Amino acid sequence: MASDDRNRPLYMISVAAELAGVHPQTLRIYEQKGIIKPQRSKGNTRMYSQADIERLELVSQLTSEGINLAGVIRILDMKEQLDKREEEMEKLRKDNARLLDKVHEFEVRSTITAMVRVDKTKQLKPWNDQV
Repeated sequence: MASDDRNRPLYMISVAAELAGVHPQTLRIYEQKGIIKPQRSKGNTRMYSQADIERLELVSQLTSEGINLAGVIRILDMKEQLDKREEEMEKLRKDNARLLDKVHEFEVRSTITAMVRVDKTKQLKPWNDQV
């Protein structure tokens, strides 16, 4: 699923709560604590995306393992930092590959240019003189 699709607001609070396996009031508390930030419709209705549901599932998993909400918030912050670093690394990998291609192209062109120069400097003797 594309990133834009994952972040598109689709679910009202009751549906999101059911999908995440929590009570709607829990979602309101999570929003107050900054754990989840649902988008709002023009009528100010909370709207949750698939990415929000996945985040809520992770929160549920962490709390069921005994981690308190302060710990969950810290883990989520660290996860976001890690995701950003992974995106940066992927961009750097692509940039590196592009630069390596350019270097290779430059080396090939340099080799061809050098071969053409050598070929032009050779003096060919007429066929009659070689016998």
